[in-house]
Amino acid sequence: MNMYVSNLGFHTTDNELRVLFEKYGTVNSAKVILDRETGRSRGFGFVEMDIHEEANEAMKNLHQKEVEGRAMSVTVAREKAPRPDNKRW
Repeated sequence: MNMYVSNLGFHTTDNELRVLFEKYGTVNSAKVILDRETGRSRGFGFVEMDIHEEANEAMKNLHQKEVEGRAMSVTVAREKAPRPDNKRW
């Protein structure tokens, strides 16, 4: 299950995000999204866990949990929409 984690503190790292979720099970990946130009956190990220029961437990316990003074939001991530083809004919 892929989860969308928003309202992260701007100093939260991939590893810190992983550690938060590992309390509830095996984390396949944890990624804080960075701004391409500045390299700074954009305040959200994604965590992937294979076992749905563990992911649901993590969402239940971490949604609205305060980290770095901010109440983070944890929801099921939506599927990425296909990007339009930018070719011009």
